[in-house]
Amino acid sequence: MSSLRITGGTVHDPANNIDGEVRDICVLNGRIVASLPDDAPRLDARDMVVMPGGIDLHAHVASASVNVARRMLPEEHAMDPARAPLLVRDRDADITIPRSGSGGTVPSTFTTGYRYAGLGYTTVFDAAVAPVSARDAHAQFDDTPIIDTGCYILMGNDAYLHRQIAGGEHERARDYVAWLLRTTKGYAVKIVNPGGIELWKRNVREITSLDDAAGDPKVTPRTILETLAGAANALNLPHPVHIHCNNLGVAGNVGTTLDTMRALSGRRAHFTHLQFQSYAGERGKSYASGARQISEYMATHPETSGDVGQVMFGQACTLTADGAVEYLLHASTGRKWANIDVELETGCGVVPYTYRDKAAMASLQWAIGLELFLLSGDPWRLVLSTDHPNGGSFMSYPELIHLLMDRSFRDEQIKRINPKMLAGSALADGLSREYTLNEIAIITRAGPARLLGLSSKGHLGAGADADITIYTRDADRSRMFATPRYVLKGGTMVVEEGQLRRAPQGRRHQASPAYDPAVERDIKQYFGRYLSVAFENYGA
Repeated sequence: MSSLRITGGTVHDPANNIDGEVRDICVLNGRIVASLPDDAPRLDARDMVVMPGGIDLHAHVASASVNVARRMLPEEHAMDPARAPLLVRDRDADITIPRSGSGGTVPSTFTTGYRYAGLGYTTVFDAAVAPVSARDAHAQFDDTPIIDTGCYILMGNDAYLHRQIAGGEHERARDYVAWLLRTTKGYAVKIVNPGGIELWKRNVREITSLDDAAGDPKVTPRTILETLAGAANALNLPHPVHIHCNNLGVAGNVGTTLDTMRALSGRRAHFTHLQFQSYAGERGKSYASGARQISEYMATHPETSGDVGQVMFGQACTLTADGAVEYLLHASTGRKWANIDVELETGCGVVPYTYRDKAAMASLQWAIGLELFLLSGDPWRLVLSTDHPNGGSFMSYPELIHLLMDRSFRDEQIKRINPKMLAGSALADGLSREYTLNEIAIITRAGPARLLGLSSKGHLGAGADADITIYTRDADRSRMFATPRYVLKGGTMVVEEGQLRRAPQGRRHQASPAYDPAVERDIKQYFGRYLSVAFENYGA
């Protein structure tokens, strides 16, 4: 039996309406309990801040595209070799074999787990796994220590689904979604540029409306969105459809994003990396911020949620199933790139990229992301992300938190950036809001847990997983959130005095919706006719 009483800490647990109260947190056998005997072991957390373990709802850490990105950045790995951590053993913990790896913008599997834990994060979801590559993604998860994991499965451009939509086979489409999630051990439905990847294969870069035909006249972005959102809600999936809208990165795409939100009005839907999809202006001519329009819509539509995809200055690596976006970035910058068409299911593009604070477009992207955060009226529905590694590494989260909490720090950064494209920006108008510690706990912990339907995560109430992060209080928020004093994962002390001590294996989250097994016969026939992977070898 393993027990621990964390005493004297200032607790921020917004899911249980606890905002800065000094109270004890009791841990027994990996769970939080209401009380412990007086003689239980104690950890003194006086003058420290206690929060649940962090949850990254949207990152790219274990897909086939992540492996492509790793191969494209060998110079970063050579510059940042990660030493095997110094792990200790005691009578309450299993012996862990230390593993080395490499860092950089897209770290190796072992290093990913170590560095997330080192920031106080204990749960991470990969946001875009192609079904045919799911087995590889789960193998990468198996090599990623400490953190609990899960993945969203790419749908919306696969030929089988398009056939069902064209034929009006809505029940079969729903059964296909359920079969695909169970087969791939996925957690949620991810939609990337619905219909747009199919059009990209036909050399069409942008859509003009949600009613553009993607091959068959009945298959459009609108019908794809309606079919998949309807299936996810009918199957009662814990997380709603996770949507990367059409025309990402294009001037004026805020109109497309708003049209997509309206198309699903009244239905649960999560809109991801909204910064990249909130551009006003005119296509082919000018860019401007559309953050206020997105914020105003979300304020009146509680069924919508999102994450920001904040751009942070420095090295990044753009990777997405939206190959058209990556071609545009490659063509406009001349940078190296990779492009992959994945078994008629989806696409994939990878372009290493650097966001420079003197570059006009990067400055605007940085500003739009902060506007979305600062204009948001409900932190429970707009959570923190950089779309790692697209907008920047997850290692930049402490600096991002600092920007949100400290206006003076933010104002100093505004002085450094290119002012050319900030005309009319709400940020340039002097947004004065500063996030509180409780709001940071919402957008990094309680909010993601609620949006993911994880009842045992993101809070410190009795019955929750004992995933706990304890920070030394510091006015320099970048420093405070970069180096937690203690991190517990499932009740096991994994970080102590800022040093990694143990590396237990995390758990896997997956959805297992029911479906009519008769759909498998039709899917198997389709595999035999069109795919190079045998039905029996598909999935995870």
